[in-house]
Amino acid sequence: MLPIDTLKFLKSLQNNNNKNWMDEHRTEYENARNNFSEFVTKLIKGVSKFDTSISALLAKDCTFRINRDIRFAKDKRPYKNNFAAYLNKGGKKGEGAGYYIHIEPGKSFIAAGIWMPEPATIAKIRQEIDYNFKEWNQILNSAGFKKRFTNGLDNNDSLSRPPKGYTADNPAVEFLKMKSFIARQTFTDKEVTDKNFLEIISKSFETIKIMIHFINRSLD
Repeated sequence: MLPIDTLKFLKSLQNNNNKNWMDEHRTEYENARNNFSEFVTKLIKGVSKFDTSISALLAKDCTFRINRDIRFAKDKRPYKNNFAAYLNKGGKKGEGAGYYIHIEPGKSFIAAGIWMPEPATIAKIRQEIDYNFKEWNQILNSAGFKKRFTNGLDNNDSLSRPPKGYTADNPAVEFLKMKSFIARQTFTDKEVTDKNFLEIISKSFETIKIMIHFINRSLD
């Protein structure tokens, strides 16, 4: 579980997203950040039981900074309203598919997969899906996957037409058109602070590990 004080801090930050407020509440920020870091440490340990590729990671390798890059942004708020971490064998900057956790009041979720990969990378993933569509389909239609990731894969960024080299009658065409391969599971604030939260998301990541392996296999 995450202490409720962590969500309370993020809620206050949403309403006071400026440097002066942050400077005045530095202690609360440090406490909330430490709470999240401790949680990520436990999550790494839990996920390492079924995915040893991340076992050497530390929380600092996976956790994103709360500061926003506002150099070219219209939104000049200096801080993110969330704590987030990405578990990948290369850490938060690692390539390939991995596991993501996002804690934000009213908008917390976990996700797994790969987001907007480079053209050469996505070409390899598409080829793997095309060649092994039966296996891919079995993964996404397994009882565990459908129970925990009820909306399947995100398809908000799909191409309008099949990518070059594939035809519209390809059985896997809806997946081949995707630009990202991400599945999400959302959580309420009450669920985030529940004593079983760590166990629940670890189990979800274990369920989707086979999809992570499928994607990363295509990149090896």
